[in-house]
Amino acid sequence: MDRTPPTPDSLGPVITEQGIHFSLYSEHATEVELCLFETPSSATESQRIALEKGADSIWRVHVPSLKTDCLYGYRVHGPYRPAEGHRFNPSKLILDPYAKALGRIPQWHESLWSVPPDTSDQHDQPPNTQDSARYAPLAKVIDTSFNWEEDRAPKIPWEETVIYETHIKGMTQQHPGIPEHLRGTYAGLASEPVLEHLTRLGITAIELLPVHQISDEYHLHKSGLTNYWGYNPLLFFAPDARFAHGKNSEPVTEFKNMVRTFHQAGIEVILDMVFNHTAEGNLHGPTLSFRGIDNTVYYRTSPSHPERYTDFTGCGNTLNLHHPQVRQLVLDVLRYWVDEMHVDGFRLDLAVTVGRERKSFRPEGKFFKSIQKDPVLSEVKWIAEPWDLGPRGYQLSNFPRGWSEWNDQYRQSIRKFWRGDSHQAQSLTKRVTGSRDLFGDRPPHSTINYIASHDGFTLEDGVTYQHKHNEANSENNRDGHNGNESCNYGMEGPSDDPALNAFRQRQKKNLLATLLLSAGTPMISGGDEIGRTQQGNNNAYCQDNPISWYYWSLDANQKNFLEFTRLILQLRKRYPFSTTSWQWFQADGQTMDPYAQDFIDTRHLGCLSSENENAALLILWNSGDQPCDFTLPGDPSSWKVLLDTSVCEPADFPTSGKPLGSLNVAPHSLKVLAGTDK
Repeated sequence: MDRTPPTPDSLGPVITEQGIHFSLYSEHATEVELCLFETPSSATESQRIALEKGADSIWRVHVPSLKTDCLYGYRVHGPYRPAEGHRFNPSKLILDPYAKALGRIPQWHESLWSVPPDTSDQHDQPPNTQDSARYAPLAKVIDTSFNWEEDRAPKIPWEETVIYETHIKGMTQQHPGIPEHLRGTYAGLASEPVLEHLTRLGITAIELLPVHQISDEYHLHKSGLTNYWGYNPLLFFAPDARFAHGKNSEPVTEFKNMVRTFHQAGIEVILDMVFNHTAEGNLHGPTLSFRGIDNTVYYRTSPSHPERYTDFTGCGNTLNLHHPQVRQLVLDVLRYWVDEMHVDGFRLDLAVTVGRERKSFRPEGKFFKSIQKDPVLSEVKWIAEPWDLGPRGYQLSNFPRGWSEWNDQYRQSIRKFWRGDSHQAQSLTKRVTGSRDLFGDRPPHSTINYIASHDGFTLEDGVTYQHKHNEANSENNRDGHNGNESCNYGMEGPSDDPALNAFRQRQKKNLLATLLLSAGTPMISGGDEIGRTQQGNNNAYCQDNPISWYYWSLDANQKNFLEFTRLILQLRKRYPFSTTSWQWFQADGQTMDPYAQDFIDTRHLGCLSSENENAALLILWNSGDQPCDFTLPGDPSSWKVLLDTSVCEPADFPTSGKPLGSLNVAPHSLKVLAGTDK
């Protein structure tokens, strides 16, 4: 992939033959100083250099003879008038938002704040002027050149895509086949044991929880916890140093090696990006970057009370993508990750926020049009989390054509159906056939179907716990969702009862089989295929410990379920669902309109899904408590059983179908039959 090199007109640090060119955007600053540091442990800068402001509000300076690996920050002068939204404070060292690497992580100290934490904001009081240089984060100038060795993007078609959502450390930290020094790192994720696991499953895309550089929240620091998930961005361009495997290693190089290795295995890399808020938090958060550069430009403030933030995110602040320079920043970040880092797509966290204009979400807005017109960004995969916490924040199916969206209605409907809730049959038929009631004539891949994700119960915990158990988060179990649509089937938590464990295993198979036999793009939550549990914690964002890490020493049930997952993915690959037609019928064989009144409360239904008349699958569902006899369409002897979730062992697919015997479907199970060998 050809990349246009940065020029001195580019924001951030640009390496030239004569030295390094620095630039920073600020409309309302009165003075900007570049601060150079000798080492990460330096208590203060060794040199201050003034920048000059251009007519475009970009402050620039060229420093001759300066070399890569230098450490720097900014001091930005201007008015401190919170009532007008301005919070300039030159005693706070400021991080360059265009930096490509972090040179020092922030260290919690009272000097980082202009307004002391845990106090009310007194707008008529002067700011805290303690110098933060000893504790503030530093940026580092790096050479990002890399030998990609003819790397090529896999470009997997959407209709063939199977997404695996995972956390770099969580997947690798306890894997016995990965060398200890590589566990929890980019290199560990791209190691042979992980690649073999994913390719044997049939995964085509790995979606990574945030890998851009983050900072922990102060309240987590006080509780002795960390932001494990990473939804608290500090630097958008820089790969997180947490996942580098050595003191002298460079996260950019390690990340690129990881991407190249995945591409060689035919697996795409999709990044979960957070452009809705930053690590600076609310008014009482630290001044680390944007707040000190130009608060009213980079954050949404209340029109009537500029001293306050408009918070659509629940995280204290909202990035102001309505401003053209902030929107440009986000587009520059995205292009960098595609051009420079070779990623294949993005999932945008709380994506409604990035699509808001002045107030409302607009799918035809400037941000989405910019992506559609961009020759690079228009060619990669786009996934939206289609909600935020602002007014009219739920926008499922309202994103532009070409985007795919997390479909939480799929998750809720399928969980309720298999739990045995009443009046779920109609909902099941809609979700399994691509949620066309929501997405209309958009392609089936527009819906990202999932049973579990990083946020909520794992698949295992969804059949093991009735209630969330988040006490380890130090929030008195108040955090996390309450509407999990889960069931413990008689006992809260793990059990020694073989019958109960067998039933839970069956329900997991029902849920996963339904997911992978549905039209749309399936997403598997990493570790669900091996029975990963978070011990009932449905909001493990701050649990960097075995609560979140995958456990790879599998028992017989976990090995069985892993094999089941592999086989059902083979089945999906053999019988594509992109152009499938669906015909629904009752247990007696009569065709049925899924919207008919007498179909509402059935727990026994079948469907014939076919790409053409010579490649048909018959799926029989029974979520009831009693076995059910089904009358099959056409010649019963022409059908062969490929899958039965009520049996203990996985079906022997695809080497031999079992000749059809009984048409009986056991309670709480499904059967899949093929009409014609392919």
